[in-house]
Amino acid sequence: MRTTLGVISGKWKPLILMQFDTDVMRFSKFQKLIPEINKQMLTKNLRELEKDGIINRKVYAVVPPKVEYSLTKKGKTLVPVLEIMATWGQEQMNGK
Repeated sequence: MRTTLGVISGKWKPLILMQFDTDVMRFSKFQKLIPEINKQMLTKNLRELEKDGIINRKVYAVVPPKVEYSLTKKGKTLVPVLEIMATWGQEQMNGK
């Protein structure tokens, strides 16, 4: 439990991870999908997830810079955990 919470703890990491509706995500798409998070906090959380081996970060040598994020194999194993958490939260909102 401590290991899991260490990786996905915080207000933003679960929300960031649940946005991976495609194989590849761009920084700007995260900003559109989670407008409450500022650039600094998004960058910090993405770097932490990358450090923990949950996401890959691919930088393209173009102008303007292009960066893409994707879930690693390890990161994909978290999806069912996050889906269960989301379902539980929805049930609580619905009074179940």
